[in-house]
Amino acid sequence: MNPHIPCRKAFSEKLFELAKDDKSIIVLTTDARFSAAIDVFSYHLPNQFIDVGIAEQNAIGIAAGLSKMGRKPFVFMPACFLSARCIDQIKVDVIYSKSNVKLIGVSGGISYGPLGYTHHAVNDVAIMRTFPGMTIILPSDANQAKLVAEKLVEHTGPVYVRMGRGPVPPVYHENLRFEIGKANLLTEGDDVTIIGIGETTYYCLEAGKLLKKNSNINAEIIDMPTVKPLDEDLLFKEAKKTGRIVVVEEHSICGGLGSAIAEFLSQNFPTPMKILSLPDDFPIAGSSLQVFDYYGLTPEKISRSVVDFLSRFRK
Repeated sequence: MNPHIPCRKAFSEKLFELAKDDKSIIVLTTDARFSAAIDVFSYHLPNQFIDVGIAEQNAIGIAAGLSKMGRKPFVFMPACFLSARCIDQIKVDVIYSKSNVKLIGVSGGISYGPLGYTHHAVNDVAIMRTFPGMTIILPSDANQAKLVAEKLVEHTGPVYVRMGRGPVPPVYHENLRFEIGKANLLTEGDDVTIIGIGETTYYCLEAGKLLKKNSNINAEIIDMPTVKPLDEDLLFKEAKKTGRIVVVEEHSICGGLGSAIAEFLSQNFPTPMKILSLPDDFPIAGSSLQVFDYYGLTPEKISRSVVDFLSRFRK
């Protein structure tokens, strides 16, 4: 059985392996080398490691400059600060200047739950979606996170990656395929399509099992690791196949994956949707499990919400 490993740890370990052979890879952080699990760079690849201290904006500017010199900078910091304190630098130095910078937000979502709203990163996807040319990726498990790291080393252009803090159950085997802008069909069904992203994907899989067992509902389970660009071909196909879409995400209901999917479908193939997410409010403080349970994002509560959603369409 695959162990539960934090996505941030798997991503960093894979990037370290690649950096040993590719000296153009430079890792930057903001006094978060241990939180981001990148302390190995400071010990073994000190010439490819920069810690600017608690100076988030400086890290973005330095990374943009390095990219213009042919380097491949990866900036690691807590997602709550990366997506809030550095907006102007991301807008001007990275996006407008077309810099090849990879922004790695760790401990995203409500990973820092007990610390409260100041440390939640639940509007980061909404913010990053507004930047032209920004790619946004939320890996769902450690195996996928490794492939994301490998893919980003060769990818040219700005990317925002958001990962949680704690260990997550495996969704994929090690031989999975990952392609930017493509979703993955995990379980086939014809009653409803449930789309997960990041760490909610595993909960969607478990909810699908409960729906089949308790309600004889066959749910199609999709992992959508890339928010931007969306896999529009698959969304169109799913909308026509099941005609019912449920999105589960660790994000504010405003501007996240659910919003992105609704924007596309409303203009191309209007489809009934249910978005299970965090409300347009300040989330409670507590452990990840406590917060997920409170807002109905556990497998049991997801399955109940799906049953309730589908009941509206019965004659």
